[in-house]
Amino acid sequence: QVQLVESGGGLVQPGGSLRLSCTASGHIIDIGPMRWYRQAPGKERELVATITDAAETNYAGSVKGRFTIYRDDAKNTVDLYMANLKPEDSGVYYCNAVIINTTNWTPANYWGQGTQVTVSS
Repeated sequence: QVQLVESGGGLVQPGGSLRLSCTASGHIIDIGPMRWYRQAPGKERELVATITDAAETNYAGSVKGRFTIYRDDAKNTVDLYMANLKPEDSGVYYCNAVIINTTNWTPANYWGQGTQVTVSS
C-alpha cells in the first residue's frame, strides 16, 4: 500500500522561509510526476508546483520565483522550498504523486494527508 507523508509545515512570519518534505513508501516501482497543492479556508485546492520524472518543473504564477520544487528519486521524496512567504501562502499543503507499485502495476494517483502552513506576524 502506497503512502505519502508530508512534513515541515508550521507558523512563519511574512518574508520567512519553510521547507516542506514528502516521502513516498510502499513497494514502489516507479514515480511519475510529483506535485504540491494547497488549499486555503473557503477556497478550492490549487496546484502550486509540479516536477516531472525528467525533473522539469512548473509553478503557479503566484509562487514563481519564490518556491522551488525538488525531487530525490533515490529516496522517493519531493521537497518544496518556500521563500519570501506571504500571508496569502497560508493553507494546507498536499503532496501528490503518480505511482506504480507492485499491487497495481498501473499508474495511480496518490495524496498525502496535508501539512498546515500559516504565514502571519
